[in-house]
Amino acid sequence: MAKFLLALVVAYVGWLIWRGPRRARQSPSTPHAARRAEPAGMQEARAVLGLDADADEAAIRAAHRRLIIAVHPDRGGSADLTRRINAARDALLQRPDLS
Repeated sequence: MAKFLLALVVAYVGWLIWRGPRRARQSPSTPHAARRAEPAGMQEARAVLGLDADADEAAIRAAHRRLIIAVHPDRGGSADLTRRINAARDALLQRPDLS
């Protein structure tokens, strides 16, 4: 039963990553340039972790921990998903790429 639940969580997280970022509603008064001020890599990183644009460091760390627990390779998850989640966290926390 536990393996089934883990497989279900891994499949759900994979689906969330596959479907891409959600489109946030923008107020009509927001200038067009301000809507696209964030680089595409940051938008993708936020989508991987399932975060809004106004997420702080604590929210980033909490989302990372929640997803890593679900998809870690030691628990039967995917190494590729783990790599993508870690890269998203590093990008949002602006850590240098060590690879």
